Amino acid sequence: MNLSAEKSINLFHCLKELNDGALVEQIQQFLRSGRLSTEKLSPAQWSALVFILLSSGEDLEEFDLQKYSGSEEALLRLLPVIKASNKALLSYCNLSERSCTALSSVLSSQSSRLRHLNLSFNNLQDSGVKLLSAGLESPDCKLETLRLEECSLSEISCKVLFSALKKNPSNLTELDLNWNNLQDLGFLHLCGFLESPDSRLQTLRLRDCSLSEISCEALVSALKKNPSNLTELDLNWNRDLQDSGVLHLCGFLESPDCRLQTLRLRNCRLSKTSCAALVSALKSNPSNLTELDLRFNDLQSSDVQQLQDLVESPNSKLQTLRSVEADICVSLYIFMSEQLWV
Repeated sequence: MNLSAEKSINLFHCLKELNDGALVEQIQQFLRSGRLSTEKLSPAQWSALVFILLSSGEDLEEFDLQKYSGSEEALLRLLPVIKASNKALLSYCNLSERSCTALSSVLSSQSSRLRHLNLSFNNLQDSGVKLLSAGLESPDCKLETLRLEECSLSEISCKVLFSALKKNPSNLTELDLNWNNLQDLGFLHLCGFLESPDSRLQTLRLRDCSLSEISCEALVSALKKNPSNLTELDLNWNRDLQDSGVLHLCGFLESPDCRLQTLRLRNCRLSKTSCAALVSALKSNPSNLTELDLRFNDLQSSDVQQLQDLVESPNSKLQTLRSVEADICVSLYIFMSEQLWV
């Protein structure tokens, strides 16, 4: 008998009412002993595990799939638990399109509690995001955080995400697309969402996404149309941004409508020209930025001195400046890593 997960759960509720919980007790003993091997579970035992997790509520605030089994089979078996959870940690679980289809159904369910979804470091590709977007665009989707770090995504995923979020824009406040080869063309699609007055995005992470000054110019244009929400922007490791990209960003930073509190520009091939522009912008609008990361750029202590003065100034809210590294070992690591990709 191959019952669906929901039917199996109902069956276990009946068994509990009849005081016939031998299978449930067996799984509980395994959990208590720490000897639960999900690779050997039968379908009935999987359902017992789901029943236990849903009954206890222990993992429903933050459900970590790796705790049980970092696999697609485990995700599909434990889908009712994910649906009942507030946060689902599903990174490094070898997930594919099948998982995206299943998660899409969770996102579009009226009864889903899921608000935070981490799918990072799975080879989802554009085809997976396309399937996931069917859930994202549902009016029943209440997702607030979506993390898709290093999922082998391209500009196509950006276009798909823009389309989905345009249809259901009101809840997402954090989007993480670090380490995907989105390029400027992909980012231009995202800017279409950022400039919408319906966008509530507060945190945007785009580390090492092959972006250039073109993306910075488009970002500033979008944020000037809808400036009030974005507070954290991570552009680390986009080495084609350079000074010309930062000059565009400074056009937004000096605006009184800018609410940005954290700006990360690590290893973006910046020079003292960027430092001077940032000083000028922050003096024009000193009220919001509290953290600025300029590490791993070709900067000397003298280049960042005026920024350091802002940190020490009572008239500036800049509290944290990360710039010139004293740790030679870290710098050497970066140098050697770059040589491997030459």
